[in-house]
Amino acid sequence: MNTKNSHSLEEVHESVNIVQNTSVWKKILAFFGPAYMISVGYMDPGNWATDLAGGSQFGYKLLWVLLMSNIMALLLQSLSARLGIVSRRDLAQASRETYPKGVNYILYGLAEIAIAACDLAEVLGMAIGLQLLFDIPLLWGVSITMLDTFLLLFLLNKGIKKMEAFIIALIGIIGFSFLAEMFFAKPQMGEIVKGLVPEIPNSAALYIAIGIIGATVMPHNLYLHSSLVQTRKFDRTFKGIKQAIRYNFVDSLIALNLAFFVNAAILILAAATFFNNGMHEVADIQDAHQLLAPLLGTDWASVLFALALIAAGQSSTITGTLAGQIVMEGYLSLRIQPWVRRIVTRLLAIVPAFIAIVYLGEDATGELLLLSQVILSLQLGFAIIPLIHFVSDKEKMNEFAIGTVTKIASWAIALVIVGLNAKLVFDEITGWVDTSENPVYIWVFVVPLALGASALLLYIIFRPLIHKKHKQEKLVPHIDAIIVNDENGIKEYRKIALALDFSKTDTRAISSALQMGGKEAEYTLIHIVETVGAMMYGDQAHDYETSSDKDYLKAYKKSLEQKGYKVATELSFGSPKKQIPAIINKEGGNYDILILGAHGHNWLKDLIFGTTVDAVRHKVDIPVLIIKD
Repeated sequence: MNTKNSHSLEEVHESVNIVQNTSVWKKILAFFGPAYMISVGYMDPGNWATDLAGGSQFGYKLLWVLLMSNIMALLLQSLSARLGIVSRRDLAQASRETYPKGVNYILYGLAEIAIAACDLAEVLGMAIGLQLLFDIPLLWGVSITMLDTFLLLFLLNKGIKKMEAFIIALIGIIGFSFLAEMFFAKPQMGEIVKGLVPEIPNSAALYIAIGIIGATVMPHNLYLHSSLVQTRKFDRTFKGIKQAIRYNFVDSLIALNLAFFVNAAILILAAATFFNNGMHEVADIQDAHQLLAPLLGTDWASVLFALALIAAGQSSTITGTLAGQIVMEGYLSLRIQPWVRRIVTRLLAIVPAFIAIVYLGEDATGELLLLSQVILSLQLGFAIIPLIHFVSDKEKMNEFAIGTVTKIASWAIALVIVGLNAKLVFDEITGWVDTSENPVYIWVFVVPLALGASALLLYIIFRPLIHKKHKQEKLVPHIDAIIVNDENGIKEYRKIALALDFSKTDTRAISSALQMGGKEAEYTLIHIVETVGAMMYGDQAHDYETSSDKDYLKAYKKSLEQKGYKVATELSFGSPKKQIPAIINKEGGNYDILILGAHGHNWLKDLIFGTTVDAVRHKVDIPVLIIKD
């Protein structure tokens, strides 16, 4: 296990090189891709459920909600991209550096709930699509969705551009399918224009409108976008960063408008086909599929609908799994083996889907899809508010901090979303209290939970304003004195390298080294710094961990020199698995032995987390002594 900061999506970080001396169009095309991966989350099966419900119940009247959601999404996604481009932090990493540990654990839990809700919709959607096309039972379809984990691993190994191309191809299938559906449905253009005028007919429409917002502006997309933009390697000058922000905005503008077309097409299709025929309760995707062919007069309508559903579910599950990786690494600074991480993320979606289908039956999938989108909307404030704080912070963003107009627009969007959610929660709790036979349970369990969420929301709003500089926790223990045992025996080693991590194992490693070499040997103390800043700027980095690690290494050296030992230091930056062998094998090193600390993982933990020891010992040609804690 590694618990220090690293690059977001390290395996593809800065893997796409932006050539500077080329045409503008080639530069734009090189930046294109991240927003298309984001856009699939805006047209996933959860969107279908809310769009179908809105169109069948209220006709074209909620089209304006889609348009408003798209404008909100464009602004928020551009803020997310700006954060990743300028600060080289994803949203989860920035939160971890700003809020206390306890608050970050809660925010991490909320982010995982949002991703699980989103994945639930995508898993169910793809399973429904498979059922509609091939008559596969839903439980079997849910099981098949597990395979997309291995597809994701395969695509990442091929490079981020290959993954983006695959996603864009799926988007093309979805877009073509609904273009054809619109041709079959022949909607009324005048009613479409009227639907762009804001109107909320009743409380049921409000519930669906909030679901549409939750399905459109999704929390995990904010985490994902701030990470994906870091896959581009470009000139880090003022001009280069500004250019990257501009091109990523164009990328978002095109991709999110395509997503808006798909969502609008689903709602218009439901309005033209179901609402106009008096079918006001068609919210289930299965019902929509069965009714399309007889109402539109062609079997192709149903086939294209199911095909687009599978494409939407598959593409969305891939990006949802990536988002799960990002929030885990960002909030917890926890890096585990990629295949394990992705299987765990997928299980968080599949297990609830299994339970829901087994206990509630296949007929409940429509309600589950709609509920999942409302849950997503309720989570939005906990992602949007920190994002606005971060991109407004001149210490984090320097001259690229957002201006006054953008701040006002961003906070207005946050206020609308939080306000709508607050009204929904109040209305739902009031309804439960009025209709429940035992309202005491609602007052004891539900109301305190709602009040706690409100308190957390207020905290994340005001804490960055009160504490501009949050004092970071001490990242490594300080060893005040190095224990040195009397040296005995024959000294066979003259040049000894010690890889230190500032844990309690260091004391035993140093003591063993001194017994092996005595005061005649030369000792090199090696430490690898893994923070993002250190990886980018090397010894010019000024983050807390880099500076403290330098101080600790100097303290070790000074303590040993005072005892009469000859000591040198090597401070490097990046992955210990790569940097330690590079130091040992470099010309002029000529070390006799390398001493490494190990932390006593059992075989299961080693399988999950991987080990630095195994990676290093296979890359060096000298003996390696492993010291266990």
